[in-house]
Order: sequence, then structure tokens, then C-alpha cells
Amino acid sequence: MITGKRRFKDFDWTLLGIVFIIFIVGGLAIYSATEARNLPFIESYIFRQLNWLAVGAVFLAIVIALSYQKFIDLAYLFYGINVILLALVLVLGHTRLGAQRWFVIGSFAFQPSEFMKISLILALSNYVAQKKDAMERLGNLVVPSVLLAVPFLLVLMQPDLGTALILVPIFFSILFMGGARLKYLAGMMIAGLAGLPVFWHFLRDYQKQRLLVFMDPNIDPLGAGYTIIQSKIAVGSGGLTGKGWLNGTQNQLNFLPERHTDFIFSVIGEEWGFLGAAAIVLLYFFIVQRAFNIANLTSDRFGKLIATGVAVLLACQVVINISMTIGLMPVVGIPLPLVSYGGSSLLATLVAVGLLLNVGMRRSTF
Repeated sequence: MITGKRRFKDFDWTLLGIVFIIFIVGGLAIYSATEARNLPFIESYIFRQLNWLAVGAVFLAIVIALSYQKFIDLAYLFYGINVILLALVLVLGHTRLGAQRWFVIGSFAFQPSEFMKISLILALSNYVAQKKDAMERLGNLVVPSVLLAVPFLLVLMQPDLGTALILVPIFFSILFMGGARLKYLAGMMIAGLAGLPVFWHFLRDYQKQRLLVFMDPNIDPLGAGYTIIQSKIAVGSGGLTGKGWLNGTQNQLNFLPERHTDFIFSVIGEEWGFLGAAAIVLLYFFIVQRAFNIANLTSDRFGKLIATGVAVLLACQVVINISMTIGLMPVVGIPLPLVSYGGSSLLATLVAVGLLLNVGMRRSTF
């Protein structure tokens, strides 16, 4: 049995430090994006986000303290509970902006789809790790495909296209790392792409409009294209060094919608310029790089798959969010990890980071 002192020898304090630096940057951006509302501090968005950080720190500590093997043992239980919550939210959930994604109790709002990302990583890692070399067989891809399809469809029904799509690269990355044959994975991708014309007919009208606006925002400049146009103006006007904290015009003059959530990178780009935005991207790069390093250095199959899933999850969320704010991808409602306002997103991200740190400090004990 390994001692606590020996275990913490491999603890990645640098990764934890980068995580909290990014959170501080997010806090400054949230304050800037919402301070014009003149709310009392205890009612402000930054105060709520700090409360979520306190809760998240507890979750982070618990996840680090327990061996990740225990989470693997409970993976299907977590997955099943999450699937039930995704089904219930379609019936009992709170609707906002045409989407039914949240359970709301008083001032507390909970979005189960955020935690489905973690549950899927654990469930897939459990199944794939147990199969070992047998993942080369086509028949062993059926169960992972079902594990993906159930939450994918439930999340899509909310509707939450962005979160549903995030589950797909997690699925493929874990299967690839687990030894599934590339030709089978490529065939599944091709089949998925071939089904896009059919998939189009199941999208809501506003989702179709977002995809069309991605091609040309000017087809609806005062409607679906308004946010992306204002976002690009904000980021572009920041120049090299930005306009200064609390001095962004698109932000402070309320031209930019959803600027404290999905479009918070636009606030950073406008106020801190290219250098500030590039610094944030670099910090995310360090996190993802260290996550893949943990996966590469971990001899345990379970740990390797968990670290891979978390690395891909964080990378995809960052790339998609930043790309949609600068017009390189359609707007799909993906928050920027640790930066965007939102309790569920912050808690899920801290749990994911906790799993990474957990695997890193125990990678040689199993």
C-alpha cells in the first residue's frame, strides 16, 4: 500500500495552479460582463460563481482523495442515474430560451447534461478496459455505441446540440485508445456523416438558422446572426493589447448577448486584446498537454482511458467555444471551461480535473 506522502509526490500542482489561474481570469471577465447591472454583491454573478467554486473545491478534493478505481467500479451506476436525470429533465425541467435542460430549485439550477460527459467517460472506460485486446472485434463496439446513443438522443431532445456533439469525440477517442480497429471507427464516422441530411430534418428551426447563419451571418443580421456579428466586432476591436478591463464598448454598452456565458471569450478578446486571448489559449493548451501526458505515463488501462477522455473533453469544449465566438464554427451553446458563468459547467469541469489529478498521482500504483 502506498503512503499519502508518496502518493502526493506525483501530484500535479502545476496543473491545479493553471486551473485556478484560468478561473480567476474567468471571474474578472464575468464581473466585467455583468457589473453594469448594478446588482448587490451577494446577488451578483461573480458572487454566485465564487459560491460554485467553493462547492466545486469540495467535489475536487473528494475526487482526488478517493482512488479512481472506486469511480470505475461505480461507473455504470453514475451513468444510469445520469440517464434517468436526462429523461426526467425532459418532463420536469425548466425551459429557458426554448431549451429544457435544467432542474431549478429556488435559486439553484442544475444541468444534468454537463455531468453526462463525465459519466460517459467513466462508463466507456470501464467497458473498454475490461475487454482489453478484444476491442479489435466489431461486435464489441455495440455496447459502447449504445452507451453513447442513449444520452446523445436524450440531450438532443432538450435540445442541446452542442453538448450532444461533445459526446461523440469522447466516444471515438476512448475506443481508439482502447484498441478498436481504425477501419471500424472510420466506417462509423462515414456512416454518421452520410446520415447528416436525415439528421437535418430533426433539427429545430432555430438550430437550422444557426447553421445557415454560420455560412453567412448577414442573412439575418438582427436575428440569429446578431450575436456572432457583435462577437466578431468585439474580438476584432480589441487589437493587440485590448481596450482595458471594464472598458470594452461592445460589452459595456450591451451590444453583445450572452457575454457572461457562451460568449465570454469575446469579452476577453475585446478588453485584453490578442495577447490576453492568446495567453488564455496557451493556458488551456498546457492543461490538455498535461492531460495527455498523464494518459501516456499511466500504465493502468482504466486510468489511461479516463485521462484520454478528459483531455479530449476539455480540448473540444475550448476549441468549439472559441471557434464559435470568432465565426469559425456554428453557435452551439458550449461554455468555455472554468471561464463561462454557470455552476453545472464549473462543477463538472472541476470533477474532470480531479479525475486527471487522481490518475496522475496513482498512475503507478495499479
